[in-house]
Amino acid sequence: MEQLTIILIAISLSIDAFTLSVAYGLLNIKKKKIMTISITVGIFHFFMPLIGLIIGNFITNKYMLDSKFILIVTLIIILIEMIKSYNEEIIEKDLSLIETITFSFLVSIDSLLIGAGITYITSNIILSCIYFSIFSFLFTLGGFLLGKYITQKSKQNAKIISIIIIFTLIIYFLCK
Repeated sequence: MEQLTIILIAISLSIDAFTLSVAYGLLNIKKKKIMTISITVGIFHFFMPLIGLIIGNFITNKYMLDSKFILIVTLIIILIEMIKSYNEEIIEKDLSLIETITFSFLVSIDSLLIGAGITYITSNIILSCIYFSIFSFLFTLGGFLLGKYITQKSKQNAKIISIIIIFTLIIYFLCK
């Protein structure tokens, strides 16, 4: 169950990168640039949970909080942000190096938050970060490559799937 939970979280964390990359994929972006952006997103999704873990450990040690509590609060925050951004229109344009880094950082914030409560899910943090990195890389790459073929309705369906997964995980951890 632990591996499945990590994979579901990895998929959920990758949906926003996928959705945004689909929009950017509608532009005529060179394959080298697509690969650079995808790799950068993967790298960010590896390191952000580790940073979140450090911050989470500091908070749990200082305030004597349970990592389960931090994880549930984090998932609720992510769920609220996903619901708030559900109908947002994505501005499409090419990405400079600074924009690539900003893009990667912004779609990785949720990984930072997950890192704060990851110890409640697993003790194998590095493997989790590898999953997060691989899935986000693949989803970003896939989003760019499939961008020309994905309709606006499909983007919304991807967000709905991500919202459902996060909501299900919240319920699961509340009941556990």
